[in-house]
Formats: sequence, structure tokens, C-alpha cells
Amino acid sequence: MTVLPIRILLIEDDPGDVLLTRAAFADHKLRNELVVLGDGRAALAHLRGGAPLPDLILLDLNLPGLDGRDLLTAISDDPALRDIPVVVLTSSLVERDILRARQLRAVDYVCKPVDFLRLVEVVRRVEHFAFTFVKVPT
Repeated sequence: MTVLPIRILLIEDDPGDVLLTRAAFADHKLRNELVVLGDGRAALAHLRGGAPLPDLILLDLNLPGLDGRDLLTAISDDPALRDIPVVVLTSSLVERDILRARQLRAVDYVCKPVDFLRLVEVVRRVEHFAFTFVKVPT
């Protein structure tokens, strides 16, 4: 059986963090499709615009346009989007942000500077889940 790559939507406005995320995925041989958007409004338009939905969303909370907290709420409230696993990537250690992310069904909360080994492990868990339950070729 062949493992198909998963689609990951990285919603991050810091070009340095985007570059580091790409490098971490390449270093750990994660061959996934990575789409990057740097604005919350653009991300929501992308998710609702008919493009193939991602298998995983990596979401920064501090975004221009539509804040990541509001974007997470919109994703959680939308029946077409709410089952997409979301990993929050943020510099915020504010307890209410962590609790709110968990209430809105975020599967993990990773603080910046990002521990890329932990992030890679999260992606691998989601990749395994997607392969096992979503992407099994027929």
C-alpha cells in the first residue's frame, strides 16, 4: 500500500517561520503538500472557496486581517470545516488562549519558537490518521 501525502494548510504571516516549517518538513522527509497563507481572511476564503480541503491546518493565532482566534472559531462553527484537525502554532502562553483553542477542537497547541520535532510528530500522527481513515486508495 502506498502512503499518499496529506494536504497541510499553514496559516502563518511570519516569512521566517514559514521558511523554518518548510525546512523542518524537508529535513524529516515529510512529503506533504504545503499551502501557505499569511492572512486569516485569505485563509477563510481559501477554505470556503472550493479548493480541496486540507487534511491538517497549522494556525498561528496572531494574524493580520482575521485574527487566528476568530479564524479558529469560524472553522469550528462551520460544519464543512470543523472536522479538519487544527494545530495552533503561537507565541501566546495566555491560559485563556490555550483553553479557548481546546474548546474549539484544536488537536494540539505548540508554542513558538516551535519545537519542530514535536511538530513533526504531530504531523506524522495526523498523516497516519489520514492514511488509515481517509486516504486509503481503493
